[in-house]
Amino acid sequence: MTNDCVFSISTTRFNEEYTPSTNSRSTTNFANLARGEGRRQNLRNAVTMMNTRVNEVVHWDNPRGDRYALELDIVSVDLHLASAGDDAAFPVIEVLDVDIVDTTTGARTEGIVGNNFSSYIRDYDFSVRLPGHQATGIPSDFGDLHGQVFQRFVESDEYRERFSRPPVICISVSTSRTYRRLTNYHPILGVEYVAEEKSLTDQYFGKMGLRVRYFMPQGSVAPLAFYHRGDLLNDYSFLALAGTIATMETFQKIYRPEIYNANTAASEVYQPSLDNGNYSLPQVSYDRVERTQLATTQGKFTEVNLMKPYGPVLERWATKQSA
Repeated sequence: MTNDCVFSISTTRFNEEYTPSTNSRSTTNFANLARGEGRRQNLRNAVTMMNTRVNEVVHWDNPRGDRYALELDIVSVDLHLASAGDDAAFPVIEVLDVDIVDTTTGARTEGIVGNNFSSYIRDYDFSVRLPGHQATGIPSDFGDLHGQVFQRFVESDEYRERFSRPPVICISVSTSRTYRRLTNYHPILGVEYVAEEKSLTDQYFGKMGLRVRYFMPQGSVAPLAFYHRGDLLNDYSFLALAGTIATMETFQKIYRPEIYNANTAASEVYQPSLDNGNYSLPQVSYDRVERTQLATTQGKFTEVNLMKPYGPVLERWATKQSA
């Protein structure tokens, strides 16, 4: 096996004391919440929302609704390219690892890694490469390299030594697609929805080796998209699934309140819209415009510092590893 490229993992606790690393993607949703004079209260409110929600989902043997607390670690993944020199490392992926603590017994349950997903190469694909092909349409190999890099990471020794189960990425449903409610119901994930057709995001995550199912948990107002490798319903404990729901629904209420903090729940046939005016704002500040602008800046940074000088090396390595 070639060692042209190897991964390294570092973690940062996400709580009210969180301060973004100088090496972290500045577009990451975590960093956006941790800026400004009210950063500490901002983070405290977000964590409180998560803990409140996990106790709503895991309500049995929980009479006061405060039995469980989440511990979140930001997982930053660097890619080391031998051809770039011994000290050269490029930040490629950032995900979130969630554990669930039973404050009554002290027991700790391993949650799910993934949840939120940030990627420099994805910024490049969507902010630089895709706009350059507007006239000719989406390239057939769009997302191939990113997908191969992600799969190499999940199959790496570094991942397997630290995490026992495959990742699950949980994000918003697409505003360009219509979803239909099914009769299938899961005790934690809730009622299942199905999309009439795949979105570009679905196709992009598909190249990462992930397929998607959509569920709206009890007490939620819109379905979430769960991108997963194995059996979503049976590979993870109820507590682990509840930890992901509480974490990512909270983030979506902050990022997309028009959908996830709407005042009416999704109907049987549902098309999410950011034009919905009937919603409530959570007590957490988030600059969505800034995030969009920074995604473009970091996509160009990736083009200059990774894709142009090392793109061919990266492609050969990823292709060889997947052969």
